[in-house]
Amino acid sequence: MRPAMSYQPSVTKEHACESWAAPLARLGRAVRLLAKEAAALGAPVPDNEEWYQLLQHKLLPQVEGPAALVVAVVGGTNIGKSALFNQVAGEAASRAGPLAAGTRHPVCLVPPPLADPALLSRVFEGFELHAWQSPDDPLADVPEHRLFWRASDRMPPRLLLLDTPDIDSDVQVNWERAKIIRQAADVLIAVLTQQKYNDAAVKQFFRQAAEAGKPVIVVFNQCDLIEDRTYWPQWLETFTSETGAKVEGVYVVPYDRRAAAAMSLPVYDVGRDGTGGGFSTQGASDALASADAVAATASQPQVGPGDPLTLRRHLAELRFGELKRRALGGALRVVLDPATGAPRYLAHLREAAREFECAVQNVSTCKLAKVDWPPVPRQLLVREAIAWWDEHRPPLIRSIHGFYRGLSDKLLWPVRELRGRLGYVPTDPLAAFRDEERGAMLKAVERAMVELERLAEVGNETLRSRLQRLLAGTTRQSLLARLEQDYRAHDPFESDFGRFVRQALEAWKQGRPRWFDVLRYLDRVAAVARPVLSVGLALSGALGAGELIGQAAGHAASHIVVESAAAVATTVGADATITEAAKPALVLLQNLEQGYAEHRAGWLAAWLERHWLGGLFEELNRGANLSRCEAYLQAEDALQCLRAC
Repeated sequence: MRPAMSYQPSVTKEHACESWAAPLARLGRAVRLLAKEAAALGAPVPDNEEWYQLLQHKLLPQVEGPAALVVAVVGGTNIGKSALFNQVAGEAASRAGPLAAGTRHPVCLVPPPLADPALLSRVFEGFELHAWQSPDDPLADVPEHRLFWRASDRMPPRLLLLDTPDIDSDVQVNWERAKIIRQAADVLIAVLTQQKYNDAAVKQFFRQAAEAGKPVIVVFNQCDLIEDRTYWPQWLETFTSETGAKVEGVYVVPYDRRAAAAMSLPVYDVGRDGTGGGFSTQGASDALASADAVAATASQPQVGPGDPLTLRRHLAELRFGELKRRALGGALRVVLDPATGAPRYLAHLREAAREFECAVQNVSTCKLAKVDWPPVPRQLLVREAIAWWDEHRPPLIRSIHGFYRGLSDKLLWPVRELRGRLGYVPTDPLAAFRDEERGAMLKAVERAMVELERLAEVGNETLRSRLQRLLAGTTRQSLLARLEQDYRAHDPFESDFGRFVRQALEAWKQGRPRWFDVLRYLDRVAAVARPVLSVGLALSGALGAGELIGQAAGHAASHIVVESAAAVATTVGADATITEAAKPALVLLQNLEQGYAEHRAGWLAAWLERHWLGGLFEELNRGANLSRCEAYLQAEDALQCLRAC
């Protein structure tokens, strides 16, 4: 039984990069929220981007907690990767043989102090953890990403050693698992052969590792130690120049099936450039002969004369803290890269938000519901205003105006009787207004549908795709029929006209207390002048001034409306001060008319949102706020803190 290595790396807060922990955690939370929102809106999501996967699989799991060094044995198909893993591990943890074993799931050997499933689950984010039972475990063809682990006292403390699926397999799920391992690992043992050192898939894998600053230990396996002596430096040069890999050590291993089965393969250190180290061809020949003899007679794995523990010793003597910082720092550089990392993703979200904002402006309900709205009949406004004004009169003034209001109605009775006998039928202003308003609403919806159909052809892609779906699900006839039905069921004058006028007048009273006091004064003047005023305005009605003047005469006490104020000024012979009082009354009346038109347009806009456009507006507004939401601001703040670390 081989003794466990006694190397114990020193671990400091600096090694664990603890200053990154808090901003990385904030960035992780913020980006997850942004990605979820972006996915719901059809905006860019970062799930398949290297920086995001490094954040999820490397930085967030490892920047906090025990500083374990993750070393992964990686390489292509059928190159003796599992056999080398077993030899380095000192036990048969993975299935290895003359045929490609087909490792589908990684195997991890863990030193006893780190044999904690919770810790391993955090380090190997993205995998289901399973306790190792046999070397056949990693061969199972199941869709889940599994990782089999077992404690091993042969592992150096705080070193996690992994065997991994092939990085050039024709089974695509193997690529995904190898990719997650690459992102989680601190050091990669690149197992290469004469056939694989220049393979495109292999080089792409290690190129991405180099971009994240991963240290690499190169092992040229299945070599002819005599014939290949002049070639592996060239293989190494090609591999490093085309991947940018930072090589920590280079080893060569001969092709020897029996020694591999006995885990007694000699492993030779040939220096970082592949040209030196302790290797000699004569020594290699002697070692191979001795190794063959040992392999032929051994009932248990033995240490061969070529020193198969050389690579294990290298792993035990790794500059633990420095490599951990390099691995974490390399991953962080990828995350912070303006061209390919999180800043670029946030820039994409800003662009998407601008597209959404442009779409919102194009289809705003104000534009869609815009129509020439009919003015509410003035006598209806006057009636509501008088009711409100009566509530603000002293009881005596209210009774005087009430008496003369009734007297005015009696004085106008003969005129109304005569006009009725002559065939005049008074129009119902409310019914006429309802007909005009209903027509205006139907016209507005027609116009909105035409405008949306136009935008579905010429708008930006964010808007176009959504409008095409919206218009495909609604016919013009069904929408207009629904509007007609809802309008008839909603009587605006019974439900909200009086409330609207009262709220508007209360707001006017609060905003212009001086004019309110002036009009209260005029109201008292009008009460004193009532006899003259009533007779004068009644005669105006008798002379054919029309229904509007008759209504104004009946409500002459209200100086909220211009007719009343003007009547006081004209009939009583008031001075310029009273005449000027008509001006704010006129402005108020006009504002009430305009305000109620806008209020009714708002009802239509709300109806459109509720029954037709609601989902569209909600989605577009959410998208427009992507770059202003709390998660986005948190992500920007976290990136700024990480740059300063």
